[in-house]
Amino acid sequence: MSKVEIFEPAVSGIGIDPDRLRLLAFIDVLASEGKKITCYNFAKQPQEFANNKYVNEAINNAGNQIFPITVVDGEIKQVESYPSNADLATWSGMTREELISMIIKARDADGGGGGCCGGGKSGCC
Repeated sequence: MSKVEIFEPAVSGIGIDPDRLRLLAFIDVLASEGKKITCYNFAKQPQEFANNKYVNEAINNAGNQIFPITVVDGEIKQVESYPSNADLATWSGMTREELISMIIKARDADGGGGGCCGGGKSGCC
Protein backbone atom coordinates (compact mmCIF):
# COMPACT_ATOMS: atom_id res chain seq x y z
CA MET A 1 0.00 0.00 0.00
CA SER A 2 1.29 3.42 -0.93
CA LYS A 3 1.90 6.18 1.55
CA VAL A 4 -0.24 9.19 0.65
CA GLU A 5 0.31 12.50 2.45
CA ILE A 6 -1.43 15.81 1.90
CA PHE A 7 0.27 18.97 3.11
CA GLU A 8 -2.16 21.85 3.42
CA PRO A 9 -1.78 25.48 4.46
CA ALA A 10 -2.78 26.74 7.88
CA VAL A 11 -6.54 26.23 7.72
CA SER A 12 -8.72 28.19 10.09
CA GLY A 13 -12.31 27.54 11.06
CA ILE A 14 -13.36 30.64 9.15
CA GLY A 15 -14.86 29.87 5.76
CA ILE A 16 -15.58 26.44 4.38
CA ASP A 17 -13.72 25.06 1.39
CA PRO A 18 -16.09 22.53 -0.22
CA ASP A 19 -13.20 20.78 -1.97
CA ARG A 20 -11.44 20.27 1.36
CA LEU A 21 -14.64 18.91 2.90
CA ARG A 22 -14.99 16.48 -0.03
CA LEU A 23 -11.40 15.39 0.48
CA LEU A 24 -11.81 14.81 4.22
CA ALA A 25 -15.04 12.86 3.69
CA PHE A 26 -13.43 10.65 1.05
CA ILE A 27 -10.40 10.05 3.25
CA ASP A 28 -12.82 8.73 5.88
CA VAL A 29 -14.37 6.42 3.28
CA LEU A 30 -10.93 5.15 2.25
CA ALA A 31 -10.01 4.63 5.91
CA SER A 32 -13.09 2.42 6.29
CA GLU A 33 -11.65 0.36 3.42
CA GLY A 34 -8.31 0.00 5.22
CA LYS A 35 -6.44 2.69 3.28
CA LYS A 36 -4.40 5.36 5.03
CA ILE A 37 -3.98 8.92 3.90
CA THR A 38 -2.43 11.48 6.20
CA CYS A 39 -3.22 15.19 6.10
CA TYR A 40 -0.83 17.67 7.66
CA ASN A 41 -1.95 21.18 8.47
CA PHE A 42 0.80 23.78 8.58
CA ALA A 43 -0.65 25.46 11.69
CA LYS A 44 -0.90 22.19 13.62
CA GLN A 45 2.05 20.13 12.34
CA PRO A 46 4.73 22.49 11.03
CA GLN A 47 7.50 20.00 11.83
CA GLU A 48 6.11 17.56 9.22
CA PHE A 49 6.63 20.25 6.57
CA ALA A 50 10.17 20.89 7.75
CA ASN A 51 10.97 17.16 7.90
CA ASN A 52 9.94 16.49 4.29
CA LYS A 53 12.78 17.85 2.17
CA TYR A 54 10.75 17.79 -1.09
CA VAL A 55 7.81 19.69 0.42
CA ASN A 56 10.15 22.10 2.16
CA GLU A 57 12.02 22.72 -1.10
CA ALA A 58 8.78 23.22 -3.06
CA ILE A 59 7.54 25.79 -0.54
CA ASN A 60 10.88 27.61 -0.58
CA ASN A 61 10.83 27.74 -4.40
CA ALA A 62 7.17 28.56 -5.03
CA GLY A 63 5.87 30.04 -1.80
CA ASN A 64 2.53 29.45 -0.12
CA GLN A 65 0.54 29.41 -3.36
CA ILE A 66 1.80 25.87 -3.96
CA PHE A 67 -0.56 24.48 -1.29
CA PRO A 68 -2.02 21.93 -1.02
CA ILE A 69 0.75 19.49 -1.88
CA THR A 70 0.06 15.78 -2.35
CA VAL A 71 2.95 13.38 -1.86
CA VAL A 72 2.79 9.68 -2.74
CA ASP A 73 5.61 7.43 -1.57
CA GLY A 74 7.89 10.44 -1.17
CA GLU A 75 7.16 11.92 -4.62
CA ILE A 76 5.17 15.10 -5.13
CA LYS A 77 2.22 14.11 -7.32
CA GLN A 78 0.05 17.24 -7.25
CA VAL A 79 0.25 20.85 -6.13
CA GLU A 80 -2.10 23.85 -5.88
CA SER A 81 -5.30 21.78 -5.59
CA TYR A 82 -6.68 18.84 -3.66
CA PRO A 83 -6.56 15.51 -5.49
CA SER A 84 -9.69 13.99 -7.00
CA ASN A 85 -11.41 11.04 -5.35
CA ALA A 86 -10.25 8.82 -8.22
CA ASP A 87 -6.62 9.89 -7.78
CA LEU A 88 -6.80 9.31 -4.02
CA ALA A 89 -8.27 5.85 -4.55
CA THR A 90 -5.60 4.97 -7.10
CA TRP A 91 -2.70 6.41 -5.13
CA SER A 92 -3.81 4.67 -1.93
CA GLY A 93 -3.56 1.34 -3.73
CA MET A 94 -7.25 0.64 -4.14
CA THR A 95 -7.91 -1.93 -6.83
CA ARG A 96 -10.62 -1.54 -9.43
CA GLU A 97 -12.62 -4.26 -7.69
CA GLU A 98 -12.33 -2.50 -4.32
CA LEU A 99 -13.44 0.77 -5.87
CA ILE A 100 -16.47 -0.85 -7.52
CA SER A 101 -17.38 -2.55 -4.24
CA MET A 102 -17.09 0.76 -2.38
CA ILE A 103 -19.33 2.52 -4.92
CA ILE A 104 -21.92 -0.25 -4.69
CA LYS A 105 -21.90 -0.07 -0.87
CA ALA A 106 -22.36 3.70 -1.00
CA ARG A 107 -25.20 3.34 -3.49
CA ASP A 108 -26.89 0.66 -1.40
CA ALA A 109 -26.48 2.70 1.80
CA ASP A 110 -28.15 5.62 0.05
CA GLY A 111 -30.95 3.42 -1.26
CA GLY A 112 -30.11 4.51 -4.80
CA GLY A 113 -31.87 7.78 -4.14
CA GLY A 114 -29.58 10.42 -5.48
CA GLY A 115 -26.92 10.83 -2.81
CA CYS A 116 -23.23 10.84 -3.50
CA CYS A 117 -23.14 7.81 -5.74
CA GLY A 118 -26.76 6.75 -5.96
CA GLY A 119 -28.30 9.26 -8.30
CA GLY A 120 -25.24 10.57 -10.02
CA LYS A 121 -26.32 14.16 -9.47
CA SER A 122 -23.34 15.36 -7.49
CA GLY A 123 -20.61 13.81 -9.61
CA CYS A 124 -18.47 12.96 -6.58
CA CYS A 125 -18.00 9.33 -7.59
